Amino acid sequence: MTHVVDEEFEASVTGRLAVIEDELVKAAVADSPFVTEAARHIIDAGGKRFRPLLVVLGSAFGQGTSETDLTRAALVVELTHVASLYHDDVMDDADLRRGAPSANRRWDNSIAILVGDYLFSRASTLVADLGTDYVRLQAETFGRLVQGQIAETRGPQEGDDPLEHYLQVISDKTGSLIATSAVFGGMVAGASREILEALDAFGEEIGVVFQLSDDIIDITSNETGKTPGTDLREGVPTLPTLMLQASQDPADQALKELISSDLSDDARLADALEQLRAHPVIEQARAEVQRHADLALAHLESLPDGEAKQALSRICLDLVGRSN
Repeated sequence: MTHVVDEEFEASVTGRLAVIEDELVKAAVADSPFVTEAARHIIDAGGKRFRPLLVVLGSAFGQGTSETDLTRAALVVELTHVASLYHDDVMDDADLRRGAPSANRRWDNSIAILVGDYLFSRASTLVADLGTDYVRLQAETFGRLVQGQIAETRGPQEGDDPLEHYLQVISDKTGSLIATSAVFGGMVAGASREILEALDAFGEEIGVVFQLSDDIIDITSNETGKTPGTDLREGVPTLPTLMLQASQDPADQALKELISSDLSDDARLADALEQLRAHPVIEQARAEVQRHADLALAHLESLPDGEAKQALSRICLDLVGRSN
């Protein structure tokens, strides 16, 4: 049975996100025009605003909220996310971010790092107005973001399982802030401890689904705006390639060697993509995404029924659908 979206609820969410978007631009204003321009660089390029959406939806599970605090909480998580993107682009030596030249390309690495730091400072100023519980959770989340980035940079060490290492990196780099977003929404609305724990667990799993579905899209899709095989060409570990590398089947050896080789040549990349798309590992990866989605949906079961719960469920199903 198709769920009918409540138009009033949808309008309320859309209206709140519009306010958050306006305030996000204002929050990036600095004392100098140059810093303001650089700090707005990624914000102006747009984005899904996935984390503010989770703040808004999480706030539906409490007793009511101050719109000011709701907006402030959403700004904190999105500014933290955007700040981390500046740093990620330096670490990855990226050329593009959201279709525009990355800050490290437009200016240089030092400027990109410092602008990221500035946006973190703006998030810290805003979170201080929400109270010490928010400051603590924000600090813990920031710690996980940094540890995830360090673990990704070092790679799996001797004795580590590469896939387990990768999933932990995703949990720290992506799942932690997505979980905090949902929890912040519940906190500003005075939600119970049980609800906050459910939102936290849901957010962690949704973060994993979010990234793992992207991993599959990198190989299978031609319709997302992202050039297929970008991660594959750059040697970035993803769920399908890690699953393939773990295979003990001798028949997989040639493909394993191909994806580990230099794929700068378009023909070699196309060959690797074609073989991967036809390989059972893609369905195995989709099954792993579905497993995490099922865990996420299970965490929603204890939440009160209503439009917000339905919306969180749809988000989960939509993320799974992207990679199918």
